[in-house]
Amino acid sequence: MLYNLLHQHINIIHYITFRSAAAFFTALILALYLMPKLIRFQKSNTIGQPILRWLSSDHQAKGGTPTMGGIVIIIGTLVASLLWADLSNGFIWILNFALVFFGLIGLVDDVLKVYFKNSLGLNGKLKLIFQLAVSLISYFWAKQYMDPAYVSTIAFPFLKGILFDLGYLYIAFACFVMVGTSNAVNLTDGLDGLATVPVAICIFCLGLTAYLVGSEHFASYLQLFYIKDSVEITIFSAAVIGSCLGFLWYNCSPAEIMMGDVGSLSLGGVIGLISVIIKQEINLAIIGGLFVMETLSVIIQVYYFKFSRGKRIFKMAPIHHHFEKSGWSETKVVVRFWLIAVMFAVIGLAALKVR
Repeated sequence: MLYNLLHQHINIIHYITFRSAAAFFTALILALYLMPKLIRFQKSNTIGQPILRWLSSDHQAKGGTPTMGGIVIIIGTLVASLLWADLSNGFIWILNFALVFFGLIGLVDDVLKVYFKNSLGLNGKLKLIFQLAVSLISYFWAKQYMDPAYVSTIAFPFLKGILFDLGYLYIAFACFVMVGTSNAVNLTDGLDGLATVPVAICIFCLGLTAYLVGSEHFASYLQLFYIKDSVEITIFSAAVIGSCLGFLWYNCSPAEIMMGDVGSLSLGGVIGLISVIIKQEINLAIIGGLFVMETLSVIIQVYYFKFSRGKRIFKMAPIHHHFEKSGWSETKVVVRFWLIAVMFAVIGLAALKVR
């Protein structure tokens, strides 16, 4: 909004770097301001996170901790991105649409868990249908702003000049990326601060890539798809990072508030959507390798348990609980998983150049 009002009068507002920094600090300050208010409101109304009965006693002690901190992440991102981005850019509206509506799915899930004590939340099939609906709308909306020549094409990291056009199958693939990432972040959000930093790292990498592919010079040099107008996604990404760090201030161990599904589903959804827009769907599996690792641990555990008639590979899935049950403290698990997320991100960024 400020860009559209002031860009003819103030030269510095043309710079993506300036507006990204402004969006980051706007979202950060807003999150730091609103989060204590949400915490106090929930405590005064005895609203808190229910804990699954099969988790350890350490987790049971967290029962009643304020939750749905993702609401503030969404508000901070919305305000900051709409304030500093070019509102004539369609990608900004699409990303905020996905952020809000993936968040609404998570909000319904959280409310059912909080107010109906024995509820496991929104029915799994119904949740999937809603996620697919948001993904389909987001994809077809984004498709209007993408080059038809490669809108259904995917590239592979480290491979030069090898492209695959999936045709109409790409629609299903794009939805799989968005829904899969949304649920993968949700699975990862199981310990204090565990999901927040990897999300910020992943968004940083995608925001940087959006900046590069939005420049004809950089896109040509790195042999990436040139995505016209994708540079504005950098501002949205900076807003997400600012909101996440403001949330982390209160979510680090011992957490004063939890993200809730409203946060994890919305953040995962927009991560997947950004990767679809900037044609980094496969590289997302590297950059977000921690989320892939967490998801695979659940899939492996479920299928091995089924086909081995009751045996388990991990002591508990997702895999962060396996390490807890192996004697690691919660803080050790979280910090080491953050380090793993950094390693995956570095490999993913290297894939942009090494071809």
